[in-house]
Amino acid sequence: MLLVGMLDSPYVRRAAVTGTLLGLEFEHRSVSVFRHMDEFRAINPLIKAPSLVTDDGTVISESLLIIQHFEDVAGRSLRPVEASARIRDLSLTGIGIVAADKAVAIGYERRRPEAQRHAPWQERILAQLHTAFDLLDAAAGRGELTAGPELLPSDIAAAIAWGYCRFALAEHALPERWPALAEQARACEALDVFKHWPIDRE
Repeated sequence: MLLVGMLDSPYVRRAAVTGTLLGLEFEHRSVSVFRHMDEFRAINPLIKAPSLVTDDGTVISESLLIIQHFEDVAGRSLRPVEASARIRDLSLTGIGIVAADKAVAIGYERRRPEAQRHAPWQERILAQLHTAFDLLDAAAGRGELTAGPELLPSDIAAAIAWGYCRFALAEHALPERWPALAEQARACEALDVFKHWPIDRE
């Protein structure tokens, strides 16, 4: 299998970390959807990161679907077995994904010329990011987000969203405002699997 996309994308990184934790072997190719459009288009005409090329040559877009395929191949999931824990994990994973989505959206807004930026929209997505961090910080404070010993999808999503925001928008990810989340993410980043897939802007 071939995972395509830059590790400065929280979606690429979450898929890579998850695949590794599932014990899968796959190749990773750092291709930018901005700087290497023609190369990416040759792999996936949608120019969507991450993209996964399966062993039979099928291309899968979207990180959630790539992770689902990883689970199918591995024959297992990182999600907890007990019903209430699974529901909690789904809820927190969703919040982590929203945090990443809004951080990425803020970054895209910054690419626009100043005259084309819409202040109410910028305020809305920033508020959504901060609300997601509020919820994740509270969950980390209750011990519902950890750094293992067995990482759940919600642990991974939260840590990667925080790490991406610290990397790309540090002024919107202040450890003193969200200390429990910052500590959970710090502990995850110290793990070998996170070190193996570092945030990178090659």
